[in-house]
Amino acid sequence: MLNYPEDYLSFLVHFHGTRDYFECHEILEEYWKDTAPKERDSHWVGLIQIAVALYHDRRGNKQGATRTLAKAIANLRSKKVELQLLCLDPEELLNLLQNTHARMLSKKPYESINLPITDQELIVQCQAICSQEGYVWCTDSDMANLSLIDKHLKRDRSDVISERARQLSLRRAKIEDHS
Repeated sequence: MLNYPEDYLSFLVHFHGTRDYFECHEILEEYWKDTAPKERDSHWVGLIQIAVALYHDRRGNKQGATRTLAKAIANLRSKKVELQLLCLDPEELLNLLQNTHARMLSKKPYESINLPITDQELIVQCQAICSQEGYVWCTDSDMANLSLIDKHLKRDRSDVISERARQLSLRRAKIEDHS
């Protein structure tokens, strides 16, 4: 049995179980920043971009969805080995993403997608986590759940705001020191 990063498992559980793409983005962004923060074209970034594109698509932001998914496709096209190591079928994934991109471009409604996982043990592991958490593996997105669809509006950003204020203060102090 292959060992997968805990954050990758969590990403898959949310991607297929809760359809909480915002949470998928948050989980993998933290993991990416901890493991390969300088690699802006990392396969982790490609997976994050898929989640972000689907989040935008579900909210009706077709322009943001298509732009972000195009970036994910471009990124992941050259990451076949990395995708295989995560037990994702690269060809099937790219076909799925291109078909999803075409659907978005034609302004058709959002549809949940399932990533092409090739390791049955990984699927069973994710299904077990879903079951423990009360989720149903590969369920369609609940389009009536506004707290899921508009999650970005509900998050606490006080830490981000205070860090930006601190950075601005530091920059101003540095400018004053040079004057």
